[in-house]
Amino acid sequence: MRWLAVLKKHGARLLLGALLTMLAACASIGLFGVDTLGRLDAMLGDMRMRAEVPQLDKRIVIVDIDEKSLNQIGRYPWGRDVQARLVTQLTGHYGVAAVGFDISFPEPDSSSGYGVLADLAKGELAGVPGLSEQLERLKPQMDYDALFAEAMRGQPVVLGYSVSDRQKKGMLPKPAFSVLDLNGRTVTAFTSPGYAANLAQLQQAAQGAGIFTALTDRDGVLRSSTLLARIGDAYYPSLSLATASVYLKARAIAPVFGQTADTLSEAEREHGGLDRIAVFTPRGRLDIPVGEALTTTIEFRGKGGPDGGAFRYVSAADVLMGTVPTDVLHGAIVLVGTTAAGLNDIRATPVNAEFPGVEVHANLIKSILDGHFKSRPDYALAIEFGQVVLLGLLLGGALALATPAAAVLLAGAALAGALGLNWCLYRYFDAALDVAVLLLLIAALFVANLAWGYFFEVRKGRALVARFGQYVAPELVAQMADNPGRYSMDGESRELTVLFADVRGFTAISEQMTPQQLREYINLYLTAMSEDIRDSHGGTLDKYIGDAVMAFWGAPVAFPDHAGRAVASALLMQRSAGRLNQQFQARGWPALQIGIGLNSGLMHVGDMGSRIRRAYTVMGDAVNLGARLEGMTKVYGVGIAVSEFTRAQAPQFAYRELDRVRVKGKTEPVAIFEPRCLLAEADAGELALLARWSRVLELLRALDWDGAEAILSELPDDGLRRLYAGRLRQYRATPPGEDWDGVTNFETK
Repeated sequence: MRWLAVLKKHGARLLLGALLTMLAACASIGLFGVDTLGRLDAMLGDMRMRAEVPQLDKRIVIVDIDEKSLNQIGRYPWGRDVQARLVTQLTGHYGVAAVGFDISFPEPDSSSGYGVLADLAKGELAGVPGLSEQLERLKPQMDYDALFAEAMRGQPVVLGYSVSDRQKKGMLPKPAFSVLDLNGRTVTAFTSPGYAANLAQLQQAAQGAGIFTALTDRDGVLRSSTLLARIGDAYYPSLSLATASVYLKARAIAPVFGQTADTLSEAEREHGGLDRIAVFTPRGRLDIPVGEALTTTIEFRGKGGPDGGAFRYVSAADVLMGTVPTDVLHGAIVLVGTTAAGLNDIRATPVNAEFPGVEVHANLIKSILDGHFKSRPDYALAIEFGQVVLLGLLLGGALALATPAAAVLLAGAALAGALGLNWCLYRYFDAALDVAVLLLLIAALFVANLAWGYFFEVRKGRALVARFGQYVAPELVAQMADNPGRYSMDGESRELTVLFADVRGFTAISEQMTPQQLREYINLYLTAMSEDIRDSHGGTLDKYIGDAVMAFWGAPVAFPDHAGRAVASALLMQRSAGRLNQQFQARGWPALQIGIGLNSGLMHVGDMGSRIRRAYTVMGDAVNLGARLEGMTKVYGVGIAVSEFTRAQAPQFAYRELDRVRVKGKTEPVAIFEPRCLLAEADAGELALLARWSRVLELLRALDWDGAEAILSELPDDGLRRLYAGRLRQYRATPPGEDWDGVTNFETK
């Protein structure tokens, strides 16, 4: 009756709030197509970027053709002999890692006068004795293009060039990939019919080239950059991407498609489902997220320029004179550009209306090196929509019941919370979300419908308790019920850790016991294991499969230390199995031995199943690997086996390296380990033992059978030692081939 009275009293305000929330929600997913919202979001994004405090990145240095350089060397453009000396100083004297020229060289250099003299020698002065021979001897010193090309040859130099709709000039570099590499997909990209590239002589000497053409928004502000542009039937990298690729010694650049062509929506088909560009380096693959037209948002750091605080600027004149300290440039990426007023390389950006164009490339290169890109993620619409709806439900109802003074506080808190949440997503998760609709909605939410929303949240909390009570610990269920909006049964992809545990020889055990004894035996075992998983370390019990237990950490309640919790649970489960064995021995029951496999990685988690029965569970390749690892514990004679991915996320434990394995259906090997104890609890003897095991594996992979056997013979006798002793005998009898990569292949599941 109380709620009926509340609804009767505040019904009109709640209905208005609901209507405003619905309109805002529709606007948040773009149903109205209001340009004003887009411009407002762009302005808010600019403010958000200006709030960033820059940190000096010493990896990238800008060699500035500044006023000082022009005064000392002369007006620009300089002769190619000067550019040659600049390259020689940077690569030879200073030992930089890469040089990117925010400059193009499409025309031959005539500043030396050699061309004029050569023409005269063939014409009016053709009869002058010895003139042609003298010119030929002078050519190496006067052919500045040749000097510049020779200075670049074999050095990590990338030239800039521009696109054009009127001409095809110069020589294009090698493309990143072609239309044929897209396998029939149509990818929307910035396309140019022409180009103003570099002289063939210079391009052939340089290690690469990149496009520096800037694409501004309708308000004239540069906020994003195309990473690849299409010219003809090929895709060519930007100057930033090309320079970073040279620095990273990239072998290839390739498109990455998030979906197969037949699963794309109509809107997604416009850009073929291409959501990332992969750069393949000796250290592995680096993914760069891209939006429509193969663009990425530029994260500007600082106001730009020599005093901007983000990157070091050194004068080109000082580089040529050799007065720049060596440690400033050694091993750095150098971008050669200009801040001189007369050369007009200035861009309007979110952080400064007069931003040096060369520093645009520096910001992009930093993002590539760091692997951080402020981008609009695939889930952006869902989050924006959810924020609008949730804020409408929560704040509108609260304001409908609040006093005026409390309403001001609530509105202020909502504003601070909305800005704070989106700032955190931007700052720590690189998610650039639109917030204009959300901020505009706050005023309307004074009369919104959070009374219904509050009731809905309470009801949702009860549903969470009913659904998750059997999966997670009671205190976590209570935590979820307090804030049900954060938790969902819907499917999602998360970084999780999965555990599989299985009783060794359960079939033989069951044959030795009566049904009543077996029931008690398995109940005692499952109860102990479940408590160790769920109650002791916050794991989510997935299911029992006969005598097997499946659990995972990180959902529905997210734990940043999910891997550490899982490893701690596994160690506790083995200790609990030991205590159970004391009970079983006293009753004359068979001994209990369990094998446990753990893996961490991206998994699909959510409420899955049929109309008849559903369950909150996890799926994916990372889950399958966890199950495979449980089976491998029998092979290696250990109680627990974890993947390298779990070990990397739980470094607080001491591990014994077991092997590098390649499971069926996979090409990449995975290192597997046995967790022993907390690293802080491991004594010197234990650490020495683990180090000797690692040494045995190193020697085996180096085909040093004698060295491996010498150490192995001194190690304590256990299942793993016996396994490798057998392998050593096998390797001696039948040595692996020269192409052996030291990986054990498992051909069965």
